[in-house]
Amino acid sequence: MATFTIRGKNIEVTPALRDYVEKKVGKVTKYFDNVGEITVLLTVSKDRHIVEVTVPVQGILLRGQEATMDMYTSIDLVIEKIERQIRKYKTKLEKRFREGSIRTEMMTPPAKPVEDDEAVVIKTKRFVVKPMDVQEAIMQMNLLNHDFFVYRDDKTEDVNVVYKRKDGKYGLIESGV
Repeated sequence: MATFTIRGKNIEVTPALRDYVEKKVGKVTKYFDNVGEITVLLTVSKDRHIVEVTVPVQGILLRGQEATMDMYTSIDLVIEKIERQIRKYKTKLEKRFREGSIRTEMMTPPAKPVEDDEAVVIKTKRFVVKPMDVQEAIMQMNLLNHDFFVYRDDKTEDVNVVYKRKDGKYGLIESGV
């Protein structure tokens, strides 16, 4: 059984809402043997009901976000989105991600006075850089719905970055000498 962290922002997470989230989001556990702690953030902003779900499974992160005028509809739509991701990548995931995990930690930067011309870091993320090839890195980037992804090349052990270009193709930034 998967563990859940369900938080509400500008909304009280009622027992009925918690049960609905656990029932719906819990469906994704049937696709995988190893599911980490599922994080769900329910937010009400003006008239929008936003649901963000993060599911760590077998070395990858599945992530989805939906916003509608109704919280239950948002939950249903975000689960459909995650299930589409699972169906799309299930074969590749079984083949490439049998072991390992990516651990993300969010940290807040220390408070200090900021000068006018100094750049401000608002959010810091830390994660384990897992060895993989370029194709796996692109797949992970697409799963997270990000524009770039940092990974360790499985052959050279260098830390590289893949990114999505404006023309829809992909770019690679290689580190090393």
